[in-house]
Amino acid sequence: MKKVLVTGGLGYIGAHTVVELINHGYDPIIIDDLSNTSENVLNGIQSITGIDIKFYKENVCDPIALDKIFKENPIDSVIHFAAFKAVGESVQEPLKYYSNNIGGLVNLLQVMQNNGVKNIVFSSSCTVYGEPDISPVNELSPIKKANSPYGNTKQIGEEILSDCKFVNTVALRYFNPIGAHSSAKIGELPLGVPNNLVPFITQTAAGIREKITVFGDDYNTKDGTCVRDYIHVSDLAIAHVKSLDYLSLHPELQFEVFNIGTGNGLTVLEIIKAFEKVNNIQLNYSIGPRRPGDVEKVWADASKAQNILGWTAQHNLNEMVKSAWEWQKQLSV
Repeated sequence: MKKVLVTGGLGYIGAHTVVELINHGYDPIIIDDLSNTSENVLNGIQSITGIDIKFYKENVCDPIALDKIFKENPIDSVIHFAAFKAVGESVQEPLKYYSNNIGGLVNLLQVMQNNGVKNIVFSSSCTVYGEPDISPVNELSPIKKANSPYGNTKQIGEEILSDCKFVNTVALRYFNPIGAHSSAKIGELPLGVPNNLVPFITQTAAGIREKITVFGDDYNTKDGTCVRDYIHVSDLAIAHVKSLDYLSLHPELQFEVFNIGTGNGLTVLEIIKAFEKVNNIQLNYSIGPRRPGDVEKVWADASKAQNILGWTAQHNLNEMVKSAWEWQKQLSV
C-alpha cells in the first residue's frame, strides 16, 4: 500500500480524508501538532477503520522533525492540510498566518525535495477568488486580491507550488465543508469559539452557545446574508483520494487546480433554516455587523473535477445538517 503523509491529519477535513484513504487502500501517516484538534480524533478514526495509524505529534514548521519522519517512512505522496484557517483571526493576526501557513509549506517542500518525494495534494480554498465578479467561479476565473491574509496565504501557496517544478501538485480549491462522518465518530471539533457557521449552529442547538450571530444581512443576496457553496466533508475527503489516483496516473503533471463544491449557492439563513427543519430544533440567532474579510457570495463550477477526476458531490444539504447534529449530540453524551 502506498504510504501517504497527511499533515494536519487530525483536523476536521484531515481526519475524514484519512478514513477515506484507508477505505481506498492507502496507508496514511498522520502529522499534527494538535493546535486546533485533539488526539481523541485518532481514536475515532481507528474505531471507524479498525486500523492502527502511525501518528506523529509534530509541527510542519519544524524541518528537523519533518525530515526525520520522511527518513523513517517510505512516503509516496503528501496531502497538506496543516494551516491556520480562520478568516477573521487572520485579519487580526496576519503574521501568525504568514509564518505558519507559508513557512510550513516551504519547510515541507524542502524536505520533500531532499527526500525525493514528488506528489502533493494541497489544501487550497475558494478564497483565492477574492470577491468574484460572477458566480459560479471556475478554475479560469480571475485570482483577485484576497479579502483576508488567510486567503492570501492560499494564493501564495498555489504560486509557490506552481514555481516548484520538482513536485507534481493537485491544488483543491475547497468551498465550505460541513457535516460529519456517518458513524458520528468524527466531525468538526474546533477548540474554543467556532469560526465556522455549522459548529456554531450545533453548539447553540446543544446549549453550549447562547445564540448565533449572523454577520450582516445587507449583502446583495436573496435574503441579505452571505452566500456559500456548502459541501459534505466526506465528499471533500474523497476528492483527495481521487487526486492521489490522478497524480499516480500522470507522473508528468506539474500543477493542476480543481474546484471542489456542489455548484449550489446557499445563504447563511438558508443553512440555519435547513438545520431547524431537518432536526426539528428552534435556533436562537440574531443579526450582527458584517465581519471583516468575508466575501459576499461565491459558489463553484465543479465540472472540471467531474470530467477529469471523476468526482462529484454525493450528499445533499439535509444529510449535511443532520450528520452535523448527530455528531454534536454524541459529543454531549
